[in-house]
Amino acid sequence: MFPLWELSCIFAVLVVLRMKRIFAKSTLREYWEKNPTSEQYLKTWYDTAINSDWENPNQIKQTYANVSVLKNNRIVFNIKGNSFRLVAKFNFTKKWIFIRFIGTHTEYDKIDANNI
Repeated sequence: MFPLWELSCIFAVLVVLRMKRIFAKSTLREYWEKNPTSEQYLKTWYDTAINSDWENPNQIKQTYANVSVLKNNRIVFNIKGNSFRLVAKFNFTKKWIFIRFIGTHTEYDKIDANNI
């Protein structure tokens, strides 16, 4: 059994290592309200992302083997068996994730994921 002060230190380290912030969860919520079949899948993605300690794109690929890594730390996630696409820009130093796009595969094909 760990002394209480050691548990506090362990918890503090775990909190620091995880992704700190996803900008913005409201973007996800707005999308799943319009597309209810995406809701559970986006919630699962959010929970996985916020509780991860990714430091680079290769670590994301270890969690999600089917992601596409683009330039400037942009990652494309396939949601619900590739029914939806989510483009996120990562700041690995600050542990921030910026949602840049959520849409169907067809909608994704109409954008430039490197610049959106």
